[in-house]
Amino acid sequence: MARTNIAQFIREIRQETSKVTWPTRKETTISTGMVFLMVVLAALFFMGVDWILGMAVRAFLDFGI
Repeated sequence: MARTNIAQFIREIRQETSKVTWPTRKETTISTGMVFLMVVLAALFFMGVDWILGMAVRAFLDFGI
């Protein structure tokens, strides 16, 4: 296997990164906002499920007394 020197390696990295389509600032902002929104919605959902299950377990345990 042929070894590549460090200068050639860096040139190849620059060539490959120039081929990447980078997102615009607007796309990045919208994507970030959507991620935060989904995190909040997931947190609220799981908080609600936890509360309902907690109430059910509490009712079940109180029923046995």
